[in-house]
Amino acid sequence: MKVLSVVGARPQFIKAAVVSEKLRAVADEVLLHTGQHYDFEMSSVFFEELGLPPPDYNLGVGSGTHGYQTGEMLKGIERVIMDEKPNIALVYGDTNSTLAGALAAVKLHVKVAHVEAGLRSFDRRMPEEINRVLTDHASDILFAPTKTAVENLRREGITSGVYLTGDVMYDVALRFSEIAERKSDILQRLGLAKGEYFLATVHRPENADNEVHLRNILNAFSRLPLPVVFPVHPRTRRAMERWNIKAGNNVILLEPVGYFDMLILEKNARKILTDSGGVQKEAYFFGVPCVTLRTTTEWVETLEGGWNVLVGADVERILEAATSPPPKAPRGEHYGKGDAAERIVEILGKVIG
Repeated sequence: MKVLSVVGARPQFIKAAVVSEKLRAVADEVLLHTGQHYDFEMSSVFFEELGLPPPDYNLGVGSGTHGYQTGEMLKGIERVIMDEKPNIALVYGDTNSTLAGALAAVKLHVKVAHVEAGLRSFDRRMPEEINRVLTDHASDILFAPTKTAVENLRREGITSGVYLTGDVMYDVALRFSEIAERKSDILQRLGLAKGEYFLATVHRPENADNEVHLRNILNAFSRLPLPVVFPVHPRTRRAMERWNIKAGNNVILLEPVGYFDMLILEKNARKILTDSGGVQKEAYFFGVPCVTLRTTTEWVETLEGGWNVLVGADVERILEAATSPPPKAPRGEHYGKGDAAERIVEILGKVIG
C-alpha cells in the first residue's frame, strides 16, 4: 500500500505526526508538504518537535489568495501523484492544502481518504467550510471524529465509506502533553503562574482580515484583568501593523510558539480566547474554558455545559465570557479513546490492502 499524505498547515503537521508513525509500520508513505505554512515557527519547528519525518516533497507555495494557493498546490500535487502513483491520497482537515490534495487525486482517479470528515459550521462565508464540504464529497473514505460528523455526512447523502474513528487530535494531546511538561519552560520564561493568565489566538480571515473585528478583539484583550498571552499569527501581525492596532500593556505579544509550548500555555490558562478550531478542542481536552471569537463552530460538542462560548468579535460579550465563573457541568466524552490513528491505519489496510 502506497499512501500520499498531504499536509501544509500547522494543525495538519500535528495530526499527521501520530498517523504517520502508525502508517509507516505497515505501508509506504510519501509525505508532501505544500508549503502553505512556510516560516520556521509555523512549519519546520513542528516537524522537529513532533518527530514527523522530513517531507519527501515541499512545494513551497507560500502565501497568496485562495485561488493562487489552491492552483499552485494543484499543479504540484498532480505532478507528485503522476510520479509516485500512490494507491490513495490522505488529506487532513479543512485548509486549501486539503482541498487541493483531494481535487488533484480524484482528477487522476486516485482514491481519497479524509481525516476529520463531516465537520460543519454551516457558515459558507468561511473558506474552511467550503473546503470541508468539497473534500468530503470528493472522498472515498471518510474518517469522522464524532457521531455528529457522521450524522452531518448522512444528511448530505454520504453514507458509504464513512468510519467513526475518534479524533486524532485527542491522540496527540494525550501523547504529547506529558512530553511538553518535561520539555517546555514557557511559563517560567514569561513569568506566569498557572491559572493567572488568559491565552489568545487569532488567525481566521473573518477576524484577521476585518479591521473592525480585529480592533474589537484587541480592545477586549486590553481590558481583561489578567495578562493575555497572545502568540501572533503572521497574518494577524501584518494586519495589526497595517491598521496601526495597538494592544494594552497586559497583552504579551509573542511570535508563534512551538507545539510543546502551546500545549503548556493551553493546559495552564485561566481561559482560552481563540478563533481556531483545533485550539477549541484542545481547551476541551484539558478542561480549560474556551471563549470562541466566532459566531459558529464546527466542534459543536465543546459547547455542551458552557465549556465553549461563541461570542464573535463583540467586545462586551468577549469580556463577559472571559470573566464569568468556570462551568460546573462535566465534560462529555465525544472524541474517542485516543486510538484514532491506529483505527485509521487499520481501516486503510483493510480497504486498500
